[in-house]
Amino acid sequence: MTKPETKPETKPVTKETFSFQTEVGRLLDIVASSLYSNREIFLRELISNGSDACDKLRHSALTNTALIDGDHDFKVELAVNKKAKTITVSDNGIGMNHDDLLATLGTIAQSGTGAFIEQLGKDDKTDLGLIGQFGVGFYSAFMVSDKVEVTTRKAGEDEAWLWVSDGKGEFSIESAERAERGTTVVMHIKKDAKEFLEDARVSHVVKTYSDHISFPVTLGDETLNAASAIWTRTPKDITPEQHTEFYHHTSHAFDDPWLTIHNRVEGVVSYTNLFYIPTHRPFDLFDPERKGHVKLYVNRVFITESIDGLLPPFLRFLRGVVDSEDLSLNISREMLQTDPKMAKISTGLVKRVLGELEKKAKKAPEEFATFWEAFGVVLKEGLIEANPHQDRLLKLCRFASSEQGELSNLSEYVARMKDGQDEIYYIIGDDMEQVANSPHLEGFKAKGVEVLLLIDPVDEFWVRSMDRFEDKVFKSITRSDAGLDDIAGKDDADKDEDKTKDTPSLDTLIAAIKLELGEDVKDVRVSKRLTDSPVCLVADQDDMDVNLERMLRKQGQLNGPMPRVLELNPNHVIVSKLAARVEKGTKDDDGLLNAAAYLLLDQARIADGEVPTDLAAFAKRLSAVMEHAL
Repeated sequence: MTKPETKPETKPVTKETFSFQTEVGRLLDIVASSLYSNREIFLRELISNGSDACDKLRHSALTNTALIDGDHDFKVELAVNKKAKTITVSDNGIGMNHDDLLATLGTIAQSGTGAFIEQLGKDDKTDLGLIGQFGVGFYSAFMVSDKVEVTTRKAGEDEAWLWVSDGKGEFSIESAERAERGTTVVMHIKKDAKEFLEDARVSHVVKTYSDHISFPVTLGDETLNAASAIWTRTPKDITPEQHTEFYHHTSHAFDDPWLTIHNRVEGVVSYTNLFYIPTHRPFDLFDPERKGHVKLYVNRVFITESIDGLLPPFLRFLRGVVDSEDLSLNISREMLQTDPKMAKISTGLVKRVLGELEKKAKKAPEEFATFWEAFGVVLKEGLIEANPHQDRLLKLCRFASSEQGELSNLSEYVARMKDGQDEIYYIIGDDMEQVANSPHLEGFKAKGVEVLLLIDPVDEFWVRSMDRFEDKVFKSITRSDAGLDDIAGKDDADKDEDKTKDTPSLDTLIAAIKLELGEDVKDVRVSKRLTDSPVCLVADQDDMDVNLERMLRKQGQLNGPMPRVLELNPNHVIVSKLAARVEKGTKDDDGLLNAAAYLLLDQARIADGEVPTDLAAFAKRLSAVMEHAL
């Protein structure tokens, strides 16, 4: 009796279907409507992805040589099949497994998803600069494809996977066969994109956009790109167009670089840097981790894109590469970060970047103003950190002021200071319109004294850290000891000295308001800084500054407003009439004085950009005063 034939066990092929993340579905709708101004960009994005995969594997293989598995010739291969109407982009890089496919091709890059969708707007299909900033370049394939297939196998793993989607809301993942590591993307080309099925068209796109790729990009037997690291070339041999495309590749952005910094340093430690300063803010500029995005290479071998010690966080807007033959390939990241050679490289890089910015500020101030608008707030963070570059950074800073229509530096401010002025005055707030119209400015404007208008969150901290510029101390005008009396003003010659002197009625009013407000204020005083407004709140000499207190309350570090000094403008009609009422001995049976006192306090808070602490009581008092007036 013959035994039944037994078939060898076969690996079950499972297929799973998933829906795209909501944001991806919306993105694909936009891509279908040509988010890119030029559809050929899809090829650049996919080649860049392949190049990145090769870079990642080459780095991983430094500590695990088995991952390369004998194949050291990294490359990106292209193939065009006119009969099947497909374009294939294949690499022998690090590849992906099941989880990688879900994380990479089912969602938008982990950081920035919400910001990406928010910037697109409800119906905005015209912003051409966003997609590359969010690590979503792969989805550009759907501009020219009605179906995309991705076959991939991760280095060091045996199992391969197939990802398939038509870009209309779903994708599937199933087991597949692939003999070697890497990723192959097959695009089934739409009828209206058949121009890309011509070898000559593909070749032109690669030579235009991907010549800088440091791995060979081949079509058949022909290598289409220079296949040499762009930063190793002589600067004069690199065209602006080549710089722009390498910037796009290394930063995944679509704007043009505002400034290119390319140089070679030879000495105790030798290195090459190729830096780009973007024109527009990258989406993750204010990410809490404040990571840098300059890639570190050692002998043209990619090491990492984020390593502490290479560049300080206040230069995190830089994009590009640093390559040194003097660093070791075979040590851990922790040891690399503490390597004295790394410290020397970092010092040299910072000096070079600041030097280039100083040149730009001097020779092209209008262009520098554009840079400052985008990245000044980040550069100012360096004023807080203990570093040897603080003085240079402070000289680079540009500020709006109460007297100037354009941004200016501190040296220019000091040159414009009034006789008797020994301090650099500033006011800090959340909004330019709010600080520009603050009552605290009135007396300074009347004397023609310039005040810096600071609205960045970092401003509250660097003015305390730096303390002074040259021999001039920084002084907040929201403090009671601002020192305005010592400065010669433009109208002092005609000033009526008796106009602002205390009078018995004013003293009586101050006492009455102190009594009404009680512990809600620290004191009530006559103001010498107000000309138009009736009141303002100031910090007493040893108290926390007004804006710092407001910031700490927003962060939950303070429960409620601290009692401030309420200053009254003795020349304002409201104050003078209240003083006359008190002088007559009018009883407050109607509660008018009480309501007026609290309304003045609330008005001072509102002028500082705050909401009254008790809105119901505020509304009630306002109604009472209006009724009395009518």
